[in-house]
Formats: sequence, structure tokens, C-alpha cells
Amino acid sequence: MNRNKEFPEGMVPLGAETFQFSCHAGVECFMSCCRNVDMFLYPYDIVRLKKCLRITSEEFMRQHTRLVKGNNLYFPAVMLKLNDDVEKSCPFLGSGGCSVYHDRPSACRTYPLERAVDRTLSLGRCKDYYFLTDHSYCLGHQEDNFYSVTQWIREQNLDEYNRINDRWAELDTLFATNPWRGEGSGGPKQQMAFMVCYDVDGFRTLAFREKILEQFHLSKEQKRNIQTDDIALLLFGFDWLKLFLTGNSSLERR
Repeated sequence: MNRNKEFPEGMVPLGAETFQFSCHAGVECFMSCCRNVDMFLYPYDIVRLKKCLRITSEEFMRQHTRLVKGNNLYFPAVMLKLNDDVEKSCPFLGSGGCSVYHDRPSACRTYPLERAVDRTLSLGRCKDYYFLTDHSYCLGHQEDNFYSVTQWIREQNLDEYNRINDRWAELDTLFATNPWRGEGSGGPKQQMAFMVCYDVDGFRTLAFREKILEQFHLSKEQKRNIQTDDIALLLFGFDWLKLFLTGNSSLERR
């Protein structure tokens, strides 16, 4: 760990330490954290959830999300829309638990940890830190299961989520520089960026119609993956947006 790294008061990275936690139907507070919760959704969360529900990304966004002002002043944040009931429960909460558990969002998957990424390092890659949450209602901390951060990441299948969320965070950092200066909120460039990030099906339609893939040096395998796989298309979209907004990208024009 970088001993010189400073964190807000009360936040101490776990490092190599273990933590105590387990969540299951036998814990008295089971499903309490699935109600009245503010949950941000990231592009990869949308891809996983819309596929799980067998609906388009546009349908998912319309039915299950709301836009809010987040930390980024120049780009809206996406939050899960909760049920309109007294408990404000998650729309995917069933009588026996989470109905989309295999494809649950990053925040659910990471809990009871929170992840922070340090992008100020000049080491060629970012460093992440994990912090243990402490919600009074959560009795899972009293269970006799102990994990290291590495074990938790492996058990919750977080590597893929973290990898793609880090790529998204790089793009969100670009958005924070206001690359659509002069257009104002909701201008053509921002609408394009929002579609690429949160409406992968809409971007696929655009890419085919405008023959975007044909504009770059891509192998047959790359083209096939982008055409058929939502994740490959999303990551291509991230790179394409960088080129669209800044003129610089890893993509090579023909």
C-alpha cells in the first residue's frame, strides 16, 4: 500500500487484512439492504441487467433508471429506479431474494466493501483500495465467515466488473472536462456520448447504419466480436467516443 496516500477521516483501506461477513436467508436483516437504497448504475451494469431481463438497453433505461446530477458536473449519473411502495424496494427483489443475482450491479456485488481508485499515480495503471462499510442494520458482520479482499473479489466475480468500470471511469473523467463546451447540457455530442455508454443496442444500430467499423483497422475477429458481443461493442464505443470528442484514441483510422 502507498503509505503516503491520504484518505478522508475514518476511512482506512483494508489492505491485506481480513473482514468478517456473510449474507444469507438465515441472517435476520436479509434483504434489508435491498430497500430504500441510492444505487448508481454503470454502463456494464446496464449491459448485464438488460441481457438478464431479455429486454433492450433502451427499454431497461426507460423502465428501471432515473437520471440525477452526480459528482460529474457535465454528465448525468444513472441511478436505479426503486419501486413506488412504502419500503422503496429494489424492482428486482423477489420473495426469496434477488431475482437478478447472477447479473447484479457492481455496488451489490462489492458490498460490504466500497472500492476507490487512485488515478493520480504515474505507474502505468491505477491502484484501487477497498474499505469496509459499517451499516447499523447489517448483521452480516456478525457471521463467522472471514475473507481477504482478494478472496471476496474472486468469490463475487468482480474482476470483469472492475476492469470495465475502470474503462468507464476514464471516460467519465474526460466528460468532467466538459468536451461539449458551447453546446450546453443535452447537446448533440452529449446525447451521442450517453447513447454509446448506456444504450448499447442503439449504438449497434448506429454503427451498422453509418458503417463505423469500416472506418478503422480492425481484424475480422475484432469486427465479429464487436458485431455480436455487447461487451466488445461497449469497449469499442468507449474508444470511439474518445476519438469523437478529442481526436485521440487507440483506434486507427483507415
